[in-house]
Amino acid sequence: MNDNIPIAHDMLRGADKIAGFLGMERRQIYHLAEKTHLPVFKIGATLCARKSTLLAWIVEQEQRGWASMPHAAV
Repeated sequence: MNDNIPIAHDMLRGADKIAGFLGMERRQIYHLAEKTHLPVFKIGATLCARKSTLLAWIVEQEQRGWASMPHAAV
């Protein structure tokens, strides 16, 4: 998490905004939120996420995926 980013600029409010940021469809966000560890939370009934947290989660997923792949000689 980057504490230097003002929260208003880091916050995504609503599945549509999260989907747009990740290049996905709204229904995919709800599915991932329910079935995976997509780092989202609710404020009232609104699904929210921080951009910085989503980006860190993506890096983690990439590293986990890369570590589990058989590496071919370059």
